[in-house]
Amino acid sequence: MAEPASGNGDSRRSKRRKRSRRSNPDGTMTLIEHIYEFRRRLGFALLAVVVGGILGFIWFGTKIGPIPSLGDLVKDPYCAIPPDRRLDSAEGCRLLQTVPFEAFMTQLKVGIAAGAVLLSPAWLYQLWAFIAPGLYSKERKYALTFVGFASVLFAAGAVLAYILFPHALQLLMGFGQDAFVTALTADKYISFLLSLLIIFGISFELPLLVVMLNQVGVVKYAQLKKWRRGIVFALFVFAAFATPGSDPFSMLGLAGALTVLFEISVQMARFHDRKLEKARGDEGWDKLADDEAAPFDYTPSTIDDGPSAPTASGGRSSTDDVT
Repeated sequence: MAEPASGNGDSRRSKRRKRSRRSNPDGTMTLIEHIYEFRRRLGFALLAVVVGGILGFIWFGTKIGPIPSLGDLVKDPYCAIPPDRRLDSAEGCRLLQTVPFEAFMTQLKVGIAAGAVLLSPAWLYQLWAFIAPGLYSKERKYALTFVGFASVLFAAGAVLAYILFPHALQLLMGFGQDAFVTALTADKYISFLLSLLIIFGISFELPLLVVMLNQVGVVKYAQLKKWRRGIVFALFVFAAFATPGSDPFSMLGLAGALTVLFEISVQMARFHDRKLEKARGDEGWDKLADDEAAPFDYTPSTIDDGPSAPTASGGRSSTDDVT
């Protein structure tokens, strides 16, 4: 009975060594090993989301020191509406539950969303650990930079949406004069708030996209300068259609922020292109004719040279198993 257990233990240790960077510096695996690794990483990522959802569910009704409860954070924009414009209970400002378990499902939805944000480093690391072995060291640096700035920009967009949300809500609830009273159901109110946070967060990724396209040479500063007016107009049109309810506060806030971020990305593209042109001038490449070959070493290698060894920077040889 002890031998099978020992065999299973050796098998698990062998798999761990296979995934180890020290034992497998190239990160090469067979197709079935890729599938097993993806399943393992996905399981850990889902576990992190579940744990975060449990923490968010508890936080919904619990105040942590000076930090208000998640339920208060969600409810505050609604409670900012003047008392004569909303329907309050005897206990004060509360959201409306119209069907059984609506409060439970709302708390679960908000808790999972908040928990996924709180434990995002955990599940993002699992995604990174699955992708990183297939990247060169330079590609890993760019990927980490992209993920870092993307996270910061998404958080900034969500914070701006939360700041503008009370003003937008008061404006939308102000129509109809005294003929209406606001009694929002929890489900529709939370869906409206979360959609606004997600729209703002994703929209704030625009400057990062522009910078990355400029870095790889897809778009140049001269093109962005030529298209600037049209792109700014398109940003305002996008904000008008993207914001729920199309209220002017959130529309102008989103369009103005995107315009500022786009201008920053344009100036970054300008700096990058100038630096690239200077480097080309120092190398003398800008003086070459269109039909003149660049001064590279075109001598082909022979089969007797053998495969090149992995570089110190973590690069792979051209004969590595790409599976």
